[in-house]
Amino acid sequence: MSNSKNRVAVLHGVNFGVLEKRDPELYGGLSLSELEYRISGWARELGLDPIFFQTDSEAEFCGYLHRLSETADAALINAGAWTHYSRAIGDALAVDPVPTVEVHLSDVNAREDWRKVSVFDGLTAAVVSGKGPDGYREALEVVADTLGTR
Repeated sequence: MSNSKNRVAVLHGVNFGVLEKRDPELYGGLSLSELEYRISGWARELGLDPIFFQTDSEAEFCGYLHRLSETADAALINAGAWTHYSRAIGDALAVDPVPTVEVHLSDVNAREDWRKVSVFDGLTAAVVSGKGPDGYREALEVVADTLGTR
């Protein structure tokens, strides 16, 4: 890609490696590779170059966030359940910040009370929740506007 500021890291946390086994009513029924394929297509349409990362290790997730600006100009982050209680991950995002959009496949505000809390509150440009896989396209549009790729 010709734009030098178009790299977007798409970070998925705990249990995304088994996404297709999770409740399809809440999580869309796609595998992580199918979700990443869709995200990749949308990103490229918007002039973005996606970089994918997933781990079930909180320490690895924090380590990736510590070096985020070395590999990405912006980020989409769906940390799964960590979003709601891992202060370590919230603090790690603040270490090396890039413009970030928090994404959730399910509508976290319509679920259990503990899911209504986000450790990323105040650290992200936007939150997209409850739109299933299509929410990633909306989040990518926010990133594309922020980076000026469209």
